[in-house]
Amino acid sequence: MRLRNIKGSKEFIDKSPFVVHQPEDYKGCWHSLFQNNHPLHLEIGMGKGQFIHTLAENNPHINYLGMEMYSSVLYRALEKRAETELNNLFFLRFDAKYLTDIFADGEVDRLYLNFSDPWPKDRHAKRRLTSPNFLALYDQVLKPEGRLQFKTDNRALFDYSVESVQASGRWHIKELTYDLHHSEFIEGNIMTEYESRFVAEGKPICRFVISR
Repeated sequence: MRLRNIKGSKEFIDKSPFVVHQPEDYKGCWHSLFQNNHPLHLEIGMGKGQFIHTLAENNPHINYLGMEMYSSVLYRALEKRAETELNNLFFLRFDAKYLTDIFADGEVDRLYLNFSDPWPKDRHAKRRLTSPNFLALYDQVLKPEGRLQFKTDNRALFDYSVESVQASGRWHIKELTYDLHHSEFIEGNIMTEYESRFVAEGKPICRFVISR
């Protein structure tokens, strides 16, 4: 989800107390940022932040980090963040391909990927957040019992993702549906901005949960 550049967004982000500006400093000690030892959940490519804000509001005993590459998108999430009094939610402007630079082995309890860029051209397959390269990164930073949840409206990306998981020899599918909102897994589902729109249009949402 990339928006047109918003004038002043980078400056706004640089001054925000809700953004971790030197995430490398917290590798292995993210609990010090939150000043507790609660579980750490990470959403990669969080968009405008509706999903992770709702999770943080509903689960005060879980620490949340929202990661986003684009300033224009992160700016919108920060606008929403400024309207809350949450103390368990921070943001990163960061590229997920460097995930192991900021998280120690087994430091993250859960990962969320929601409506990630499908990168439809074959030559861009390595950029997909469910590619073998990224699955290997998640394998490092997730706790042994950690889980990854993935949602998308893009069937081609979902099929590719399922194949990547199955070919890994490391990951196992715990839950899978090609139509989340008409499945047994809908209870407790938190929707993103994109998901709300797609559901209103009648598009099925694919979802899986994987673990090692």
